[in-house]
Amino acid sequence: MAERSQPVGPLLWCLAAAVLFGASTPVAKILVGSTSPFLLAGLLYLGAAAAVLPFSFSGGSPARRWQGQNLRYLAGAVLFGGVLGPVLLMASLRLAAASSVSLWLNLESVGTAVLAWAFFREHLDRRTWAAVVLVCAAGLVLAWPFSAGLGLAGIFAALACLCWGLDNNVTSLIDGFTPAQSTAVKGLVAGLVNLGVGLVLASPEELPVKGEVLVALLAGGLGYGASLVLYVKGAQRLGATRSQLVFATAPFVGVLLAWLALGEPVLGTQLLAGGLMLAGIGLMLSSKHGHEHAHVAMTHTHSHRHDDGHHGHQHEGLPPGAEHTHEHAHEAANHAHPHEPDLHHRHEH
Repeated sequence: MAERSQPVGPLLWCLAAAVLFGASTPVAKILVGSTSPFLLAGLLYLGAAAAVLPFSFSGGSPARRWQGQNLRYLAGAVLFGGVLGPVLLMASLRLAAASSVSLWLNLESVGTAVLAWAFFREHLDRRTWAAVVLVCAAGLVLAWPFSAGLGLAGIFAALACLCWGLDNNVTSLIDGFTPAQSTAVKGLVAGLVNLGVGLVLASPEELPVKGEVLVALLAGGLGYGASLVLYVKGAQRLGATRSQLVFATAPFVGVLLAWLALGEPVLGTQLLAGGLMLAGIGLMLSSKHGHEHAHVAMTHTHSHRHDDGHHGHQHEGLPPGAEHTHEHAHEAANHAHPHEPDLHHRHEH
C-alpha cells in the first residue's frame, strides 16, 4: 500500500512560522543599536500579544485557569519566557552579529531537553546527549576568537535559551489555557513589565522614535505572535516531530537574512558551527523514547487532538486531527509507546 503524501499546506504554515520567527532576530538587531533592550523586548512582546488576542476569546477552561499550581506555571512562563529571555537576547544582539546570535538560538532546543531531564524527570538517550554536546560545542566555536564582548554575547544568548527552555517545560504543564491565551497573557504582562522597566532605566538617547515603535510592534506581532498561530495550525496536522523539524530551520533563516539583508560577513566559524548544530538538532529530532508506563486517572484542560493515543473521546463533526481545548477526563491506563515529557508523561525512569 502506497504511503500517503504529506499535505503541503501544514508544511508551508510551519515553514512560514519559522521564517517569521527567524526574521525577528535581524530586525531586532537593527533596532537594538539605538533602543534600550528592555524597551525593545517589551514592545516585541506587546506586539505578539496584540497579534494573538483575536484568537484568545474562546476555548480553554475558565474554572481551571486560576488554580494555584496553574498560576505558578503561568507565572514561571511569563517571568522566564516573557521578561528575562527577550531582554537577554536583546543584550546579546547589542554585542554580536545577528547571524551569530541566530545560530546561538539553537541552544534553546538542548536547554529544553536538559531542563526536562534535570527537573521534570525526562529520560535522555545517547542521541540526545550527543546532540547536547554538538550544539554546545558549536556555541563555543561561534565565540571564537574569544573576546570579552563576544564571550559576554554568547553568555547572554545561552542564558536566554535556558530561560526559554524552562518556559517550554512549564508551558507544557499549563492547564485551562489555549496556546493563544497563554501567549496573550505572557505578552501583555511581560511586555508591560519590560516597557515599564525600560522607561525608568533608559537614557533619552535609548528611547525609540515613533517609527521604531511601530517596527518593533510589527516584528513582535509577526515573529512571536503570528508565528505561534501558524506553527500551532501546522502542528495540528503534521504532529510534533515533523513540525519541530520544520521549525528548527528558524535560526538558519535568521543567519541567511543577516548575511543577505544586513550585509554581515560570512565567517568560517559560523559555517562550522552551523554544520555542528544541524547535526545536533538532527540527532535530537531522530531520538525516540518509549517504554511501558502507567497513567493515573485525571481530569484537566489543555490543547489536544484525538489521534494521539491518549484522547479517545469524540465530538460530532470534529476531525480526529483537529486541535481543540476543553475539560476532559482520562481513565487509568497502562501502555507502551514513544513519548515526550508532556502533561501525560511526567513519570520516573
